[in-house]
Amino acid sequence: MVDFYYAMVQSINTKALLTLASVVRRPYIAAPHVHVPTISDVNYQSMRDHCGIKAILFDKDNTITAPYENTIHERAAVGLQNALDVFGHENVAILSNSAGTKDDKDYEDAIQIERDLGINVIRHDEKKPGGLNEVLQHFARQGHENRNEDVSEDDEGNENGNGQSDALDASDLCMVGDRLLTDIVFGNLHGMMTVHCLPL
Repeated sequence: MVDFYYAMVQSINTKALLTLASVVRRPYIAAPHVHVPTISDVNYQSMRDHCGIKAILFDKDNTITAPYENTIHERAAVGLQNALDVFGHENVAILSNSAGTKDDKDYEDAIQIERDLGINVIRHDEKKPGGLNEVLQHFARQGHENRNEDVSEDDEGNENGNGQSDALDASDLCMVGDRLLTDIVFGNLHGMMTVHCLPL
């Protein structure tokens, strides 16, 4: 059963309201690079091989689950599995304006999703279209946790010792979601590839 107080509090997004002025001045930032009916219609292999994408961010509600649910929607199951197969668990994460935010009491939804689905939920204080720092920090941590060799710093502080950092840049990411003003604007503002899907 949906907690309506939680649903109403979760739906207030001041960051998106403030960004609306930018969208009015520059409407192209709300235009996705790709539009598909569901995430199961995305060719993740091609995205990786031909677009240089290294990691995927999924919105949760209406993208991989029904609103306020924590189970994968049947129309999203194939797409999510394809993304995991192509990019690996460490390079697929959920960036939601519900689970993983301050609205998620003690991160209960985020913890349940991670336990039940095996997909990381990024904790972030600022709702989309904010939250880039937390996203980049998440993938930087994932890269280090999943590396087999020891990580050391060179004289310039680079972590792989060859003058380059292994950290992902926003342009290495793809944001997939159903909302233009949050998901797509977030991705476009930061130079990500963006995929818009119809709400489930």
